[in-house]
Amino acid sequence: MSTPLRLGIAGLGTVGTGVVKIVRQKANLLAERAGRPVTITAVSARTRDKDRGINISSYAWEDDPVALAKRDDVDVFVELVGGSDGPAKAATEAALAAGKDVVTANKAMLAHHGQALALAAEDAGRVIRFEAAVAGGIPVIKALTEGLAGNEISRVMGVMNGTCNYILTRMQSAGLPYEDVFEEANQLGYLEADPTLDVGGIDAGHKLSLLSSIAFGCEVDFASVELEGIERITIEDINHAADMGFRIKLLGVAQLTGRGLEQRMSPCLVPANSPLGQLEGGTNMVVLEGDQVEQVVLRGPGAGEGPTASAVMGDVMDITRGFRIKTFGRPAAALTKAKPAKAATPAPYYLRMALDDKPGALAKVATVLGTAGVSIDRMRQYMHDDSTAPILIVTHKTTRDALDKALSDMSALDVIATDPVALRIESV
Repeated sequence: MSTPLRLGIAGLGTVGTGVVKIVRQKANLLAERAGRPVTITAVSARTRDKDRGINISSYAWEDDPVALAKRDDVDVFVELVGGSDGPAKAATEAALAAGKDVVTANKAMLAHHGQALALAAEDAGRVIRFEAAVAGGIPVIKALTEGLAGNEISRVMGVMNGTCNYILTRMQSAGLPYEDVFEEANQLGYLEADPTLDVGGIDAGHKLSLLSSIAFGCEVDFASVELEGIERITIEDINHAADMGFRIKLLGVAQLTGRGLEQRMSPCLVPANSPLGQLEGGTNMVVLEGDQVEQVVLRGPGAGEGPTASAVMGDVMDITRGFRIKTFGRPAAALTKAKPAKAATPAPYYLRMALDDKPGALAKVATVLGTAGVSIDRMRQYMHDDSTAPILIVTHKTTRDALDKALSDMSALDVIATDPVALRIESV
């Protein structure tokens, strides 16, 4: 029998436990598909005696993931600890230095340190694989680096955070306000320990920056991703969008233009009858546009034990078979430093605000928009109380710069009762 590929797994949470189950339960299938067995020799986690529903007594134990990464009986270090720095980064660096390949689900670490780690891997003649870091069980990294390798990618777009998609679709289906659904999601265990990673768009922004690097051949630049979360989305926004035939999604968009690399993660309106508009619950979707294939839509579970462990094992199987590829699809030294750029493609925008109920208030807003070069397509005024009047405006196509100028000038008006909410209406 061929020599087994030996795994050392750091982190035995939901995903790590799922990986152990797959290696155990599908040992024969894995060996048949890879041409050699896949085994686990050692593991590491914060707590040794925790009940995980699996027996880990047959594996060597290391309290320190760095020690695990250096073990002679580990061929592939599987990093499932998480966190952009600390033990995850230290152990990954140690594994590469010790001549181990690395499989990780850690989008934060790669978003902040991907270039340096990719260079270290290539210097050591090793690989870093990270399918599980983006969109759960969807093989989007494989699609970009392999299936679409003959394409010039023009745009990457998608819903990449299942928690946000759950919150937004649950608000619509149940007619519940954001605060209620946020608490519901928290009780169900959908939110990160720091919820702003989810609802603030940070988690999804990490993923978008990784896809941008592969798609456009540039160094990972998470710092330049324009981030806006879903915290300001109200049930009124959800209902207004539905009335116009749209749904609100936390949408990531990346494209390389003559002005530079645009990367934005923000709530947008998308057509309700589009694939993105029909996306429900915690499901993810990534849309890839290339010059040869035009558009490819990938849809699947964005998180959870099975889907994410499946992605980890896909990477492990490639290494087992001897298939090796550069971290971001091409040599790290060849990746360029892209110039950050704001979205310049004109689009219509949805604006929601409340005005003081005074004569001429709406005229002042319309004047500010017109002066900035933003024209109004349609406008609605909803039921108001004794002092304020809720206003909904949909603009004709305009640039974000022009809209930002109008919003800035509006802040100086004496009739604005609440800060305006501005959402791009995205063409998908």
